[in-house]
Amino acid sequence: FAGLADVSISEDIPVEGEITVPVGSRSPDEDYSTLDEPVRDTIMRDLKAVGKKFVHVMYPKKSSALLRDWDLWGPLVLCVSLALMLQGGSADSKEDGGPQFAEVFVIIWFGAVVITLNSKLLGGTISFFQSLCVLGYCVLPLTVAMLVCRLVLLAGSGTVSFIVRLIVVIAMFGWSTLASTAFLADSQPPNRKALVVYPIFLFYFVISWMILTFTPQ
Repeated sequence: FAGLADVSISEDIPVEGEITVPVGSRSPDEDYSTLDEPVRDTIMRDLKAVGKKFVHVMYPKKSSALLRDWDLWGPLVLCVSLALMLQGGSADSKEDGGPQFAEVFVIIWFGAVVITLNSKLLGGTISFFQSLCVLGYCVLPLTVAMLVCRLVLLAGSGTVSFIVRLIVVIAMFGWSTLASTAFLADSQPPNRKALVVYPIFLFYFVISWMILTFTPQ
């Protein structure tokens, strides 16, 4: 530090500032933690978050609404609901449809995992669980299609019934595909979007085919 000895600080220059940290009154929000809230409030907050994601799927647009606060509660509920409505639909099965539930459950989750891995290998910036969240929530239109098809089948299984079910399934299949691609579009490389969309198309097509070919025992 040669030369610093010649540097002097004039006594006329005031030294301003404080080294003490001001302690003010903290707001109640700063002391509040979700660990202290009642269980009812926690459940209601989670239900509202799931409901908002359902709304975003029914009115899809390019946004990151499903990606910011991802969860797997909605996909789990949709997967279980769809599997329950599809079970017992095999005409050549003499049992109560238990294995069909496992088959549908595995197909949906295994397909979502494969599509997620494909997206990651192609250079997607989305995380693993965010992709599962989007793909799972976008099964909602197909779940609605399954519910409508069950109601139509109660009235009969003729040609008119098949045409109505075909129109509903095609419309909801397109809805699910467009919704998922709208949420996942910005997270994929521009020159590889087709390679990402194609597996998504097949994924929802398989689910749509199971819904369309469903016939109650």
